[in-house]
Amino acid sequence: MEPLIQFRGADIRNGESVVLYGLDMDIFPGDFVYIVGKVGTGKTSIIRTMTAENRLLNGEGTVCGFNLRGIRTKDIPFLRRRLGVVFQDFQLLMDRTVEANLEFVLRATGWKDKGKIDDRINEVLADVGMETKAHKKPHQLSGGEQQRIAIARALLNHPDVIIADEPTGNLDGETADGILQLLRTLNAEGTAVVMVTHNRAIFEKYPGRVFACSDEHCAEQLEDDTFDLELTI
Repeated sequence: MEPLIQFRGADIRNGESVVLYGLDMDIFPGDFVYIVGKVGTGKTSIIRTMTAENRLLNGEGTVCGFNLRGIRTKDIPFLRRRLGVVFQDFQLLMDRTVEANLEFVLRATGWKDKGKIDDRINEVLADVGMETKAHKKPHQLSGGEQQRIAIARALLNHPDVIIADEPTGNLDGETADGILQLLRTLNAEGTAVVMVTHNRAIFEKYPGRVFACSDEHCAEQLEDDTFDLELTI
């Protein structure tokens, strides 16, 4: 099985500074992967490299068949269509309805047929249990509902991988649990998930592969490894 995401000896940057040296990582179809570590250890910089927001200058990296070292600017939108990105702060357009938020993304990524657009919006809202919220604006929704809409947005273009950057960081424990259960369901249906978190309780309750970032390095923690990160409980 070919990995969807692969890094070999990759130096991960935040701006001009290297924050992680020599990253080796393979993420395969169907994986649920956590990237964990304290704030400032390079977790988010890894996913920004995956989306080609941060350029890869040293080492090798491929995402969904795109070579991150040589990717052309005009090809970056095509890479990002293969990924579904979920943010901590939702990043919804507050002056538009849920339906209009999702339609905006589809049209921006090349969808033109109104009937197909409507069908796809209905499908992803049903996937996240939000089919009755299409005509609401984000401010009329709870934080958990907004995050479900953000996940629906990430699903629109049938992504190979969902990349979630602290998706439960602004949510209470019960609501966060619901979001994790949703991501696990999507993963069980075949979509790989890469989730950044500093909350140890999450990856202890919902096990997956764990890459731990500390001291300018990030490495996978195997089942018989022990590691002591000062993470939020």
